[in-house]
Amino acid sequence: MDDHTVAVNAARTPTALRFAEVFNVAVPFIDRHVTEGRGAKLAIRDARGHVTYAELAANVNRAGNALTALGLSAGDRVLMVVKDCPAFFYLFWGAIKAGFVPVPLNTLLRAPDYRFVIENSGAACVVWSPEFAGEVEPALADGSHLPAHALPTEGEGDSFAASLAAASDALAPVPASADDPAFWLYTSGSTGTPKGGVHRHRDMVVTSQYFGVDTLGITADDSHFSAAKLFFAYGLGNAMTFPLWTGGTAVLLGARPTPETTFATIETFRPTVYYGVPTLYAAQLQALERAAPDLASLRLCVSAGEPLPAPILERWQAATGLDIVDGIGTTEILHIFISNRPGAVAPGTSGRPVPGYEARLVDDEGRDVAPGETGNLLIRGRSLIAEYWGEPERTAAAFEGEWLRTGDTYRIDENGCYVCCGRSDDMLKVSGIWVSPVEIEARLIAHPAVLEAAVVGRADADGLIKPEAWIVLAGEQTEGEGLSDALVAHCKQGLARYKYPRWLRYVEALPKTATGKIQRYKLRSGV
Repeated sequence: MDDHTVAVNAARTPTALRFAEVFNVAVPFIDRHVTEGRGAKLAIRDARGHVTYAELAANVNRAGNALTALGLSAGDRVLMVVKDCPAFFYLFWGAIKAGFVPVPLNTLLRAPDYRFVIENSGAACVVWSPEFAGEVEPALADGSHLPAHALPTEGEGDSFAASLAAASDALAPVPASADDPAFWLYTSGSTGTPKGGVHRHRDMVVTSQYFGVDTLGITADDSHFSAAKLFFAYGLGNAMTFPLWTGGTAVLLGARPTPETTFATIETFRPTVYYGVPTLYAAQLQALERAAPDLASLRLCVSAGEPLPAPILERWQAATGLDIVDGIGTTEILHIFISNRPGAVAPGTSGRPVPGYEARLVDDEGRDVAPGETGNLLIRGRSLIAEYWGEPERTAAAFEGEWLRTGDTYRIDENGCYVCCGRSDDMLKVSGIWVSPVEIEARLIAHPAVLEAAVVGRADADGLIKPEAWIVLAGEQTEGEGLSDALVAHCKQGLARYKYPRWLRYVEALPKTATGKIQRYKLRSGV
């Protein structure tokens, strides 16, 4: 075994991962496929063509050399506002192999957001897809920190593509250790300014093996299509690290994921594993009422981002014959750490801890809660961030020793499955009793008139908190007093009576982060 390999003992659960003293993660994810004879196999497929593993390795080397030629120093940050395309792979892995730190950014942000991240990260280089120039270029022009290098991925004049074409396709990996910083991911900033989570070289190995292989059972024969984008920690694993770890194939969609674009991608490229989010699954179910796409290639569907309501799972099973394996993950932990299992899906739950991770439920004083009680979810595992960049106080607040405070409230049901009760700050105390908004939302979504629902707390005339429901109606359904009465009755019939929503507000769409999480704080403020 050379200095850059990782040893895997597949005979144990969780798999034993042992890292060499010198370990650059680009080697096992990129270089080894050529040395192991997979050079001619397809690594990436999209609407513009395909990329073999040999071509991927050569272009990763060119990218690393192109960045080096700019004069970057070891550890410099390379911000990426790049759509899902092969260039994302080249930049990300080329930066890591050459000793720089790639930082993929949400491609839906606005100029002020990019300006903040550029300044916060102290980036030396920014690269963007031309589609995003309208937001990136003003951020570069107006910020207090000007990166030394800024260029689009393609186009006339200076571009990353031009630099790539002129660079050598030979590059030795810069020595690193498994614990060294490899890449950053910024949190969504839904409750404050975004935080730069510093991930290590080992982290992508941990998530790819423990969730991708040990939990989902993916192999080199699988082709992966993720509606969640690469800039999102969930999508980064789904569409890049899982296929590259196993020698499979990634299917990319550069456009916005909709029922139409995702179904067309599945029909065209025939993936075996599909990764979505609850919002998209709900929209796809609505589309399936008037369309019959060919989904026969799929053997496995996965969900994360928000808890998957049991009615959506059951409707998907009925419409497609496929399970959805739901789980919970965070940017800080890189991917899913509690999950259902293929062939053993418990509707309405997040399943059980993924191999290699430990979970605790504690009260506000940090004491373990009794079985069946709700508690704050803490997680321990080997893919947790090292820190929030430049944020020692926020880092300290997030960790309790080796345990990360996720900010989610959970309980464990009688079968040992973890049931999400919502974000800790989303919980409601109604009539002196804690109420999970997720439970009310799941009941509302079970009604055929409801496509999506979000529940928040609102004070009544006496200043007491009661549930308020924000509802997106399904299909051609229209609101009315009769519908509201029916939905309230539906809730009373399936929930403890004090949990029914006192107010119902109908909207065309719910406010969400780019990762599909409902921004309940906006609903609480009446936005």
